[in-house]
Amino acid sequence: MSSEQERAELDRRARQGETVVPGGTGGKSLEAQEHLAEGRSRGGQTRKEQLGTEGYQEMGRKGGLSTMDQTGGERAAQEGIDIDESKFRT
Repeated sequence: MSSEQERAELDRRARQGETVVPGGTGGKSLEAQEHLAEGRSRGGQTRKEQLGTEGYQEMGRKGGLSTMDQTGGERAAQEGIDIDESKFRT
């Protein structure tokens, strides 16, 4: 299959609602999914640059503790887990 045929097949599947590009969830076409994936990747990288590596890791720890009932901060306090928010430089 040529590259053009592959892209046409992926576009057809994307238009049927399938996610064909990692990170492209919600895109209604192959091109839309590619743009979404690129923007999401760039957004995460920008946030990491703003927070610094340590701050980004701390934010991930805090977010990973969140549940449907509690925020990450509430659960960390309840379980005695220390989250160093001073690392969240802005």
